[in-house]
Amino acid sequence: MNQSSISVAPRQDDPPYQAGEPAALFIPCYIDQFFPNIAKATAKLLKRYGVPVVYPEQQTCCGQPAFNSGYWEEARRVIRHFCEVFEPHRWIVCPSGSCAAMCRVFFQQADPDPRIVAVGRRVFELTEFIHDILGVTDTGATFPHKCTLHIGCHGRRELGQAGPPQKLFESVRGMTYCPLPDVEECCGFGGTFSVKLPDVSLAMGEKKVANIVRSGADVVVSNDISCLMHIGGIMQRKPETKHIRVMHIAEVLVSGWEEE
Repeated sequence: MNQSSISVAPRQDDPPYQAGEPAALFIPCYIDQFFPNIAKATAKLLKRYGVPVVYPEQQTCCGQPAFNSGYWEEARRVIRHFCEVFEPHRWIVCPSGSCAAMCRVFFQQADPDPRIVAVGRRVFELTEFIHDILGVTDTGATFPHKCTLHIGCHGRRELGQAGPPQKLFESVRGMTYCPLPDVEECCGFGGTFSVKLPDVSLAMGEKKVANIVRSGADVVVSNDISCLMHIGGIMQRKPETKHIRVMHIAEVLVSGWEEE
């Protein structure tokens, strides 16, 4: 699918960002529980560009697992709590294309209440916010490794935002960019899809890993740690791919700052 043919998910960024406006961090469940360094890198990126960071401590989940599994009433209860917590905030930033898409695209399907929809449209994926809202095209990062980039389906298709992570990724100094064959193909994770249809999910993941090997990369980067958990889990079980690391793009975009 040609990127230009993908419609951009509705978002509320008018009026434009004004210097000094705070951003509320929405940290997905799995990052909070398993990968806190991604949250730290996200805050570090925002603070570098003068964005005050706030963390609403009552936040929980965006409701995506329940919504994707067909439990819409249960999902609505979670979504309504999300909106109560984040409604006071003009800018909401999330280091996950998947969760950002749930808020901006699927809140409206789950609950068309204008208040719910309005909050969902104020959620931005991290690289989208850095690139499109703040106008940053180069974070000054240095990462001297052979890297390939995987952009998850929600960010690529639902948000229509493959451009920002790609552009920021390519600006990293010292990095050897290894294009990923069949880059638009799904990795097979799909959240609850991988639980309900594990054989199909694994087969898709195996194909993605084969393409990573073909790319020649030593590091796989993505703006969705959920995809990386799936891909990394497969690679860790194979002697020939065990050396390939997975990293969230936020971690790469702050690399080398300590040496400045």
